[in-house]
Amino acid sequence: MKTFKKFIQISRKILGIDPGYGRLGFGLISSDGRNNKIIDSGLIATTPQKCWEDRLYEVAVRVEAILKERKPDGVILEKIFFSRNQKTALKISEIKGVILYLAKKHKIPVLEFSPNELKLGITGYGLADKKQVQYAVKMLLKDKDISKFDDVFDALALALLGASHLVRR
Repeated sequence: MKTFKKFIQISRKILGIDPGYGRLGFGLISSDGRNNKIIDSGLIATTPQKCWEDRLYEVAVRVEAILKERKPDGVILEKIFFSRNQKTALKISEIKGVILYLAKKHKIPVLEFSPNELKLGITGYGLADKKQVQYAVKMLLKDKDISKFDDVFDALALALLGASHLVRR
């Protein structure tokens, strides 16, 4: 008599984060490799009138609250690609540093993807525009009422791409 191993679909929670210092988009999904569902998404916005240290601290507190409350199985970030504005790149690097620290503190694995890897993984075309990425995210999540903010779409796209890598493990 032959025995067959039962195939079990494990659902994982994946947190995509589009790091920004004015607005940070986040999207948390559950995925079993076939089915994807939004658990939570939104923006963490900081006030430009506050000093940089206060803004950085505010992002850290809010991201850590998401990590503690939602307990994701993975955090997915976008690799920084800036050739023009070094000041912006430095600020976003500091935000990423805080996120990387918090993920390590909470023992959550991190994956990073470049913008082209993200577009290729979500749409099948590495030079896709924002509208194509947003359309693909809506179709993959079967949700046409997703936030109108680009930062949230990017975070959800990152979560979807990360799910395709993490759920296989």
